[in-house]
Amino acid sequence: MRAWLDRHLRFTFHFTPTSCSWLNAVEGFFAKLSKRRLRRGVFHSVVDLRAAINRYLAEHNQKPKPFTWTADPDKIIAAVKRGHQVLDSIHVVKI
Repeated sequence: MRAWLDRHLRFTFHFTPTSCSWLNAVEGFFAKLSKRRLRRGVFHSVVDLRAAINRYLAEHNQKPKPFTWTADPDKIIAAVKRGHQVLDSIHVVKI
């Protein structure tokens, strides 16, 4: 993998924590695929499922748009810190 990255300098690996799938653009793409094509779909075979996925990819690729991250990273980090503070402040009372 490192050798491939060394040959393809325009690509950068970014490791994301396993609990932060929302940070991964591919996860967002799969969510759109599921919502727009697979959910509530009826597929009588794997071939039908693959055909639906391939149709979605073909339609999506007709007008591709690059993914542009618009969220402010400082706001994301602040929100995560607030979430951790809330979780740390919750006290479980056992009766």
